[in-house]
Order: sequence, then structure tokens, then C-alpha cells
Amino acid sequence: MSEWNGTEERVEINGVKVPSELERAAGNGNEQLGRFNRRAVKVEEAQQRVLAAAEGLRCGSELVPLHLSGGRRLAQTMYASSDWPPFARSGLDGYAVRAADVAQASPEQPVTLRVVDSVAAGGLALAAVETGTAVRIMTGAAVPEGADAVVMLEQTAEAILADGSAAVLIKRAGLPGQNIAPQGEEFRLGGALAQPGTLVRPGHIALLGTFGYAVVPVHKRLRVAVFATGSELLPVEASLAPGQIRDSNSCMVAAMVEQSGAVPLICGTLPDEAGAVAAALARVWDEADLIVTTGGVSVGDFDVMSEIFRSIKKGSWTSDQHDLSKVLFDRVAMRPGSPTSAAVINGKLLFALSGNPGACFVGFELFVRPALLRLQGVEEALPRTVTAQLHTSIDKSSPHDRFVRTRLLHQPDGRLLADPLAFSKSSMMASIADADGLAVIPSGSKGAEAGEMIQVILLP
Repeated sequence: MSEWNGTEERVEINGVKVPSELERAAGNGNEQLGRFNRRAVKVEEAQQRVLAAAEGLRCGSELVPLHLSGGRRLAQTMYASSDWPPFARSGLDGYAVRAADVAQASPEQPVTLRVVDSVAAGGLALAAVETGTAVRIMTGAAVPEGADAVVMLEQTAEAILADGSAAVLIKRAGLPGQNIAPQGEEFRLGGALAQPGTLVRPGHIALLGTFGYAVVPVHKRLRVAVFATGSELLPVEASLAPGQIRDSNSCMVAAMVEQSGAVPLICGTLPDEAGAVAAALARVWDEADLIVTTGGVSVGDFDVMSEIFRSIKKGSWTSDQHDLSKVLFDRVAMRPGSPTSAAVINGKLLFALSGNPGACFVGFELFVRPALLRLQGVEEALPRTVTAQLHTSIDKSSPHDRFVRTRLLHQPDGRLLADPLAFSKSSMMASIADADGLAVIPSGSKGAEAGEMIQVILLP
């Protein structure tokens, strides 16, 4: 684990030059230089940096029993171990026949066929179907040799031949392949059943069981340490005290972590002291795969996470393992949550989210959840979006793209309306529970008018 040593003299990290103040100020066209030398990276660029970092940090895999694999992410492609169906099978109860024998059958002129056998699901007919014969067959049973059609039971009638043997009257014409599921209709041997990163659902479990997978290779559950910084924070169960508030962010983030398929480790609150925060990170380093903090990312005197990120940028974060630590970004061109920050420290991702509940929520959806999904092998890890018509105007201008909590309304005429919710300031939480999505309002000197078509990020 890295330790912050409180110095800022080094300008190289393991031989890699840290950009100078002048170089950082120059930017690359994707970033805007802000106060305290924090450049505002566009949201899309920040997301790509996170995904690229996560790509090389994917978690390992493990085998779990089939019945326990639901809700996990596949660690490898799963293949069909046979054709499916493995044999031509009947789709219903009826009679297996040769289509040519019953091509002219009708209710007025039924065709009479001798019944030579009967076969149920799981069995095999002992007699083949030849000209003038039929085999009674049940749903799911293997179609006998010689038969190329099945006539449903409702289109037949039992009969007795002159010699006393069983027969059937076929009252409807049959076509080749009628009511038969051919071998390999759904899957061929070696065909892909599901790709790595697939969320295992009950339907996948049925498929995997069908092809004999008693155990399933899945990604290990990521362990995510969750800290809240701020000397003003109280435990949820504590009584309020003057000037203090309860730490609601930790539990919210933990729920979002679990929703993303990972295991949250709620580590409590930390004071606004860089040394205390660094020590706390060190304590969980071996146990956690990823760390999320909330609060302390702005530019105030007590914003401790900003201080730690500055130390990483200036090469003051050292490691016994001599692994490179780097800041991915420490400011994003977005509202709310522009101070949102991310870094890779000795092979692990650290996200520092805003302490404001609304901004914390948005930061998780835009950056942390995609990282968790990519770490579990999901290629399409970014949030899904839909196009919707803005229901009410958003008048406020912003120099950055805004992400406004919104309710989605499905109209009878097929339109999808985005209805912005009240109480959507970054410090407010009243509308978080009611949000279906985040309406994306582009930056500019004006907001967006009612009736405009906008993009909405869907919330899980």
C-alpha cells in the first residue's frame, strides 16, 4: 500500500516524469484549466480514462455451483456441449408419419395408417415408420426413423383394422417437418451460449444446466471499501448535534456497489486530516479491490481528498512495491460534482466523490459503476441512454454539461417525456429516490426549452 509522506519534492515517479505546472496548464484541448491547477476533463474523456484503467485491473474468476451463479458475471464464454435439441423431437402429442402418406388427408377423406409403436419422452421407438404406418408419439419424444412429420392428436381418430390391429385416421394433410423440432434447431455443438461479462439470469441458468454445466466460471465479487470524509459526520444511528449531520452517503454508495454486483465494505467516517485518511486507506488496502470516498474533494481548507490527490500528482505518494500511482482526473466538466476525482494507486482504483448527496450519486453512476462493470468483464460498461422530449424547461445556464434527476413518462402516442424533478441541487437528496434517469443538459448560455429532444442516462 502507498503511504503519503507529506513531501512534494519529487518530480518523477519510478522514472516517469510528472508534468510540470506549465505543461499541465497547457492542457490538450480536452481539458480546461481551473483554480488550483485542476483541469476540467470532459465527462466522456473521464469515463474513457476510467475504463482504460479498469481494463488492466480486472478481477480474477472462480467456479460456483450452477444454482448459486445467478446475479454473477460470467468469466469466460460458455459453449454448447452438444446440438440442441440433441435429436429431432416432437413438439406435441400426436402421430409420427410420413408426410407423403397424408398429403391428401382431409376430414371427409381421412387416411388410415397402421400404428406400429408408441413412444414417450425419454424413450425410443422400436419400430421405424414405413409407408402406411404411424407411431403414437408424446411431446418431447424422439421422432422415429422414417417419420418426417407429426400430426397433432386433435386431427386424428383411433381405429381398428380388419385384422384387429390398432390404426389411426389422419384427418388433416401433413407437410415435411410439421411439428418437429429438428436436431440442432436452437444450438449447434460448440456454439456460444453467453459471452464473458454476461449477468447470469434464470434463463442462463436453464441453458447452462441443459448443457451439463454443474459449476460456472464467474468473476470474483469485487470488494469495495467505502469511506465518508468530514469531521461534521455522525453515524446514522446517532442523534443530531448542532452543526453536524448523519453520514447517509456511505449507505447509499454501499447499496449502489451491491447493485453493481460487488461487495461493499462500509469503513465509517474519517476526519479532515490527510494523515488519518492515508492511514485508513492503508488499513483496508489488502482487503479491498477498489476504494470510494465521499466528501473532501473541493478546494476548501479542509478538503482532505484534494490534498491527497495533489500529493499523488506531485509524486509524493510512495510505495514499497514501487508501482506507479497516477491521477486519472481531479476535476470534471459537469454539474453537479465537478470536483469528482479518480486515481490508480498501486494497481487499485480510488474514486473520490463529492460529499453532496446528489453529486455523489451522479459521480457514482458516471464513473464508479462503469468501472465496476468493466472490472467484471462487461464490454458495454457505460450507462445506457435514451432520447426523450423535455417536459418542462430548464432555464439555468451552465459552463458544463448538467445531469438533472428526472422522471421518465411514457405517453400513449409513444413519446418518452423527461420530467425534471424538483429538489435537484447537488446538496439535495429528496429527488434521488424518484429519479428514473439523468437528463443531460448541454453546457451553454441557456438551459433547455420544453419540447427539446435530449439524452437521458437510464438509472438501474
